[in-house]
Amino acid sequence: MRVFPLRDRAKFTVFKKLTTPAKVQDFINAIPINFEQAGNTCQSPLRALRNDTAQCIEGAILAAAILWYHGEKPLLLDLKTAKGDDDHVVALFRRDARWGAVSKTNHAVLRYRDPIYASVRELAASYFNEYFLDSGQKTLRSFSLPFELLAYQDDWLTSDNDLWGIYEDIDAVRHIPLVEKKTVRKLRLADAVEIEAGKIVEWKK
Repeated sequence: MRVFPLRDRAKFTVFKKLTTPAKVQDFINAIPINFEQAGNTCQSPLRALRNDTAQCIEGAILAAAILWYHGEKPLLLDLKTAKGDDDHVVALFRRDARWGAVSKTNHAVLRYRDPIYASVRELAASYFNEYFLDSGQKTLRSFSLPFELLAYQDDWLTSDNDLWGIYEDIDAVRHIPLVEKKTVRKLRLADAVEIEAGKIVEWKK
């Protein structure tokens, strides 16, 4: 596996102490949410650190970079939804052949996953009942296979430009259905208390 580029290590000294996925998650949580008030962004890890903001894919890419710094593959997972809702991206990691995820979100749901899942499908499915609209409609439909950032040149770590290529590629990659169409019609709406819990935010505009 290609190692984290030596020339860039000095730019990311903050990564040195983030030696476990739990520490990575705590670090990602502490970064204010990027509300993208000046327009959509897909910041590189270095830009996210300098601006001290991140939204979901930016947080996932940053988390993947930290994991790579410590010798792990930088992997993403895309969770794709039905029309009317937003996809979510998390950073994947493995411990003892089990999958876990680091997640950047502003809500009480769709958060960190401990490494207890035997497959990526199991992990993706763990988000299913948390993923709903204010109407209670459950919207998660499919997930990507682990998406490797090592497929790109290392400038994704430090680019001053938005990483739209990564954004578009993970959206276009093959996704595996979590639920069949015939099952979608039978899904129960989220409870009112779940909907209220889902409105809890970590960062306010």
